[in-house]
Amino acid sequence: MDKSALRLPNDRWKPLEIVFWLLPVASYFLFPDYLVLISQIMIVGLFALSLDLILGYAGIVSLGHAAFFGLGAYTAGLLSVHGWGEPISGLLAAGVVAGIAGLIVSFLVVRGQDLARLMVTLGIGLMLFEAANKAAFITGGVDGLSGMAMSNLFGVFEFDLFGKTAFWYSFGVLFILFVLMRRLVNSPFGMSLRGIREGGRRMPAIGAHVDRRLKAIFTVAAIVAGMAGALLAQTTQFVGLDVLGFPRSAELLIMLVLGGTGRLYGALIGAAVFMVAQDKISGLDPAYWQFYIGLFLVLIVLFARGGIMGGAEKIIARFKRKEAA
Repeated sequence: MDKSALRLPNDRWKPLEIVFWLLPVASYFLFPDYLVLISQIMIVGLFALSLDLILGYAGIVSLGHAAFFGLGAYTAGLLSVHGWGEPISGLLAAGVVAGIAGLIVSFLVVRGQDLARLMVTLGIGLMLFEAANKAAFITGGVDGLSGMAMSNLFGVFEFDLFGKTAFWYSFGVLFILFVLMRRLVNSPFGMSLRGIREGGRRMPAIGAHVDRRLKAIFTVAAIVAGMAGALLAQTTQFVGLDVLGFPRSAELLIMLVLGGTGRLYGALIGAAVFMVAQDKISGLDPAYWQFYIGLFLVLIVLFARGGIMGGAEKIIARFKRKEAA
């Protein structure tokens, strides 16, 4: 047995991780015309991280995760429309609202297995979408929630059209939440989630309360998703019904499959690859760009099991074995 597989995870930052987080900083200077797109990638990456917490680490499959993303977006948007445009407090309020909703939903999710969880999360997502559509006097309906006016970040930095403030705001929130999630998944609680994913029926034998842990991580994931939705609303100053739509949840699963589940960085890489591919391919072929995205997804599944991160880890492991030999 590989002894490295028996080692507990630690919080030491590896050189490659530091390089990874320097890339967005470099992109700010190298690609000043793409700051809006890069900000969107970071926001979607944060959203993908929230799903990875429950899917990659706890094994909870969800097709309605956009519900919490949308709740966060509408919370921040409605606060702004009604005169409260301070970004940080709006972001925290969105996390609280989404977290409360996640806690309520978690009682239903833990009662079933994979298929039941799929149906519950999908049903809740569809209900919230239709509720937002019907409550057009609050949400704006199909026309979306417009008229948002964000205050300056920290009272100093204005949200400009070039996306400079939005870029650093999104990057800062993503990095802070990533550090917290990284610490969480490497803690004993995170290890217990892996145990539940691999064999939930055995965990009570060592004193682990499965339902409580699943409810806790589902709530945390909802909070992160809500904050990602708030970021999108605040940086674009618009909220549309699509933030609650099923396609957003489906795209999120695609991103995780592309990047690799249960790795955190896989969620960020998958989001970046999907967003860039969507932007470039749709520009080349607006009518059939989804065909190429689907083809790319099939190739990843066939030849890089575990996503891009899984494929990279296998290549590195093979290289190390040859070097050792």
